[in-house]
Amino acid sequence: MNINLIAAKLFLSLTLLMSTSIASAKLSVFTCEPEWKSLVDELGGEHVSSISATTAFQDPHHIEARPSLIAKLRQADLLVCTGAELEIGWLPMLQQKSANKQIQNNHLGYFMASEHVALLDAHTHVDRSMGDVHAAGNPHMHLDPHRLLRVAKKLAKRLRLLDSENAEYYHQRFDVFEKKWQFAITQWEQDAQALKGMQVVVQHANWRYLFEWLGIEVVADLEPKPGLPPSTSHLVSILESLNMHNASMIAVAAYQSATGANWLANKTDIPVVTLPFTVGGTQEATDLFSLYQITLSLLLNNVKQEKTD
Repeated sequence: MNINLIAAKLFLSLTLLMSTSIASAKLSVFTCEPEWKSLVDELGGEHVSSISATTAFQDPHHIEARPSLIAKLRQADLLVCTGAELEIGWLPMLQQKSANKQIQNNHLGYFMASEHVALLDAHTHVDRSMGDVHAAGNPHMHLDPHRLLRVAKKLAKRLRLLDSENAEYYHQRFDVFEKKWQFAITQWEQDAQALKGMQVVVQHANWRYLFEWLGIEVVADLEPKPGLPPSTSHLVSILESLNMHNASMIAVAAYQSATGANWLANKTDIPVVTLPFTVGGTQEATDLFSLYQITLSLLLNNVKQEKTD
């Protein structure tokens, strides 16, 4: 066979291979928490490839900056995290070690969800004596569906900017998500009417937005200060103060130790309810929709159980 013909065929094969590779290339997205991976997947569909640095059984405040995470962030087109200093102990090191310019602060590939909504509990002054307090505000806002929708709108816009060739696809995905999410909010808020006024004990302020949305009152926190584990003296003081309240449950997240909660439950007969907190926190909580549904079901089941007792 003529060598020129062979070369031409090889060139054509290479061109087709490269074209196929380019056409199938996906936007690589590194997320810090499972809720943002789920949102990226909802909005990006087949045009994104996403990973989460953490699972529902890890405290997002305290993660090791492992070499495997550095390697993944090095290849990312977009970094999506909560922000508001939630990941301050490990994310900056990942960014620095990755040497990926695109995902550094103030670049197009850097997206902090907390920067796109108003946060509760902002502080003008913070020091170590206050515990793990975030000056910008409480970062755990993914359990407020209204705030999450605002984040989704901004994130969809960022996807369109980063991948303009598929901009219309991302626009359509957001429209579908928005309609489904608004419908779900209406249903959730109808179902949750029975929760208004419920009094609960928590471990950490990670339920702040969820309970604010649902009208649930927090009457005690197992942590003596944010981020500090429950101490015996603090638990005893809660036990004494609960005589003045009618707490219905002690809420803990899937990633938290229930030791302090179980101690208090044994002293008071107040049930401990483990909530998923994020996607993957239970087998059923496979995406954002089921996360909210399972969380509400667990809360409502506790109300029904209380009424039958």
